[in-house]
Amino acid sequence: MNANDPAVVRFRERFAADILGVEEFRGETAVSVKPARIVEMLRSLREDPECPFEMLTDLTAVDYLRLDRPERFAVVYQLYSVLANRRIRVKAYVNEARCEIDSATGLWADANWLEREVWDLYGIRFLGHPDLRRILMPDTYEGHPLRKDYPLKGRGERSNFPKYLVEEPE
Repeated sequence: MNANDPAVVRFRERFAADILGVEEFRGETAVSVKPARIVEMLRSLREDPECPFEMLTDLTAVDYLRLDRPERFAVVYQLYSVLANRRIRVKAYVNEARCEIDSATGLWADANWLEREVWDLYGIRFLGHPDLRRILMPDTYEGHPLRKDYPLKGRGERSNFPKYLVEEPE
């Protein structure tokens, strides 16, 4: 799908004020957006009459710490249209101070676990999520380990493990 595809053009016309940029790389289109209307934007792509992106194939985040981006974090939605056999990527930039965005669980059921994973590993809160809690890390774990400012050696979690679990084999 390219940036001149009718579905992308319709999307750009409808949300022009909220679009930060459109990139195309190797035939895939990525649209960078402001997060305020993310659910409305995703719904318009899901319900596009000619090219419905009815599948959320992935939802993740990127930490752009110390890089030239509108905000530190981006929540990335990978969408797929079965009908048109096309993909589109939507990147919503999230402010580090608030670190939250509306939940897409009302649009796609699989957003539930994917948003929990992003919350757990990056600390981005999804407003309106039905059960936002840790999914990979223990409930008592402090911090979000995929943030670029998280210490590489961790925060001493390994000091309580039995010695044979943390030593390299000889």
